[in-house]
Amino acid sequence: MNEYRILVVDDEEDLCEILKFNLENENYIVDVAYSAEEALAMDLSVYNLILLDVMMGEISGFKMANIMKKNKETASIPIIFVTAKDTENDVCTGLNIGADDYISKPYSIREVILRIKAVLRRASTPSAAVASGKLVFETLVMDLDSKKVEIDGEVIPLTKKEFEILFTLLKGKGKVFSREDILARVWKDEVYVLDRTVDVNITRLRKKIGRYGKHITTRMGYGYCFDDKVN
Repeated sequence: MNEYRILVVDDEEDLCEILKFNLENENYIVDVAYSAEEALAMDLSVYNLILLDVMMGEISGFKMANIMKKNKETASIPIIFVTAKDTENDVCTGLNIGADDYISKPYSIREVILRIKAVLRRASTPSAAVASGKLVFETLVMDLDSKKVEIDGEVIPLTKKEFEILFTLLKGKGKVFSREDILARVWKDEVYVLDRTVDVNITRLRKKIGRYGKHITTRMGYGYCFDDKVN
């Protein structure tokens, strides 16, 4: 029996019931909210994933996601947008907020279930394990206390910005980070930093970490991702 709890937030009641029925058949525990206001009144911290529509009432799905990401109790809960807003700008907005996936309506229930399984799998079994202050991927080791990176036991000299970019991507393995995301995390106290700065630092970082550089992949139009499935 799955112990995963999923919250479906959508103002289309029939659609909510269809999703609830099919997800419960997959042995998920499923609750429904018919507006962002109703959802935000609930204890969201108990959920393992939120399926979230965008176009709803006074509080949109984008706004609800922003609220969740600013709350430390809900910031790490995976969000999948399920919406009819499917332009490139809409998708970019959703991913920039921090969504883990974006599914356009109309969709097949089978597709939704597969996407949910993939997101939950990434969230529950990250390939980079944090232990004793270290972030590890194969033979690449980031010592978070000494701020050193080693590959095969050899120290790799990284700048502070390169270290923080690698930390962001590796810790969020499988998640796409836009240039704006990276700027906000790595250059958060600086102003007038160009997007191009991220690209330059990524290029240098890839070269410095050798064979692991290929795992830092570019998602055209979206940003960068640490992908462990690259051969």
